[in-house]
Formats: sequence, C-alpha cells, structure tokens
Amino acid sequence: MRVPTEPENSTTTVKNFFLVGFTESAMLQYILFITILIIYSMTWLGNVTIITTVITDQQLHKPMYFLLGNLAFIDLSESSVTLPKMLWDLLSEVKTITFGGCITQMFFFHFTGDAVAILLIVVALDRYVALHKPFQYLNIMNHNVLLRLVAGAWVEGFVHSIVQVALVIRLPFCGPNFLDNFYCDVPQVIKLACRDIYVVELLMVSNSGLLTTLIFIALIVSYAVILVKIRTRITEGKHKAFSTCGAQVAVVSINFVPCIFIYARPFQKLVVDKAISSLYTVITPMLNPIIYTLRSTETKNAVNRLLKKIGKSNTLITLSGTHWLDSFASS
Repeated sequence: MRVPTEPENSTTTVKNFFLVGFTESAMLQYILFITILIIYSMTWLGNVTIITTVITDQQLHKPMYFLLGNLAFIDLSESSVTLPKMLWDLLSEVKTITFGGCITQMFFFHFTGDAVAILLIVVALDRYVALHKPFQYLNIMNHNVLLRLVAGAWVEGFVHSIVQVALVIRLPFCGPNFLDNFYCDVPQVIKLACRDIYVVELLMVSNSGLLTTLIFIALIVSYAVILVKIRTRITEGKHKAFSTCGAQVAVVSINFVPCIFIYARPFQKLVVDKAISSLYTVITPMLNPIIYTLRSTETKNAVNRLLKKIGKSNTLITLSGTHWLDSFASS
C-alpha cells in the first residue's frame, strides 16, 4: 500500500483518511478480495431471492415473512455500506476515503446496523406472539402494527446514527490520518482527534455499547421463553422448532457479541478488533437469510415455485423468439 510521504500535521485539517485495511501483502489482498466478493454475491443472491419471493408469492403474505423480507432488505443495505468500498480498496494501491465520505459511511453503517438490531427484536416478538397467542396472532400482528414496527426500527436506527455522527463531527482532526480499519467507524475515528476524547468515549459506550448489550439480553431472554414454550406445549415438530430457534440464537449471538466486544470497551485497542468487526459487517448479512428464511420448508417451496415461474417465462420468451424468427425467415 502506498502512503503519503508527509502525514497531516497539527496545523492542517484532515481532508482524507488512509485506511490501513487487513494486510499489506498483495497475495493476501487478492485472496481476501475473492473471498469477500463471493460472500457479497451470496448476500445479494440470498436476500434478493427472499425479497422477491415474499413479494410475489401469495402464500408468504404473512406477518413473519413480511418482517423477514424487511430484514433481508436491511441486511442488503447494511452490507452495501462497507463491502463495495472494501472490495475496491483491496485492489487499490492507495486506500483513501474523504472526511465527508467517512462521515457518510459511518452514518449509514450505524443507521442500517441499528435498524437490523431492532428488527431482530421485532422478529423475536412475532415468534413469541405466534406461540403464546396463536388464535389472536393475526389480529395482534396486523398490517398496521407491522408497518409501525418496521418504521420504528428505521426511525430508531436514524436517531442512533445521528447521535453517533454528532459525537464525531464536532471533533477537530489535524493528524495523524491513518485509520486502522477497513471502514470508517466511531471507535477508530475518534482516536484520531487532536483533543482529549475521554468524554466522547464514555458517550459512545452509553449510546452503542450499553444499547447493544441491552438489546442482546432482551433477545436472549425472549428466545429462552420461546424455547421453554416449545418444550412444554408443542408436541409435533418439536425437534425442528428447537433447531430453528437455536440457529436464530446463534445468528443473534454472531450479530451482537462482536458489537459488544467493540463498542463496550473503547479505551483499549486489540489486534483482533478488525477480525471481530468483519463478523457483523461481512458474515451476518449473508447468514441471516439462510438461518431465518431459507431453512423454512414453506420458503423453500415458495422459492421453487418462483424458479419454476422464471423457467416458464424464459421458455415462453424463447418460443416467442423462435416463432418470430421463423416468420421473418418465411417472409
């Protein structure tokens, strides 16, 4: 990686950040590029398939699939905030991002990330209502309630992100400008400020670390209640229900434990931070559609129906094209 010969000094306002990334080895960067490109492609394929299937298949017009379709959209948005820039940098000699671009990336990263966290709570709430109030489920989780819950997730994400950006944008940055990460995030950026950041770090812990921890505890408690409900009241399909619920707990843990690790301890920096951050920026947007949706038999059947429709449409287009060519040739 080529770096500037003269770093920013105390009399200069930082206009660009140089991203250190994962490694300086060209070979490892190519390997990471291919790996992340495959993961990003799978993320797009899985989430777009879910969104398309939920929209087009009448049998999936249910509260749970409405929420999972929205989760797929947010996952797709979240991964697109960091991964395209990461892929570009892995092939670039100079890995830079403007100060405005850094703030923008930080805003959308926390916007989508927090919206995902809140929506995971809503998904757990939906499963709780379905198990505890099966006869009133559709009345409780009606269309208006679903719209408000999803809108609330986006609004909460927006407010949280505004607070995070406000912590950073008022800080003076006069050098150095080497960001030890592969994307812009609050814990790494604020350490480059040329003033004491003790209070800012405390605010970051209360806004991100504490919030993430509370959400994670709430989710674990809700899934524990769901597991008890499955064990005591469900007789048929108990093993499958346990498997699905356990897989969801695993994904929630992969989502939240790394976040807690990063945001709840701002005063020290560890060498594993970047590897931990990659779990919730790269891996979980790909895992969510697999765990929450594609393991469901109902969803698999819906995807198969969609593929058959696409296959029939392609066949009709091919036949129409052949008929047109035959007509043209005969004329």
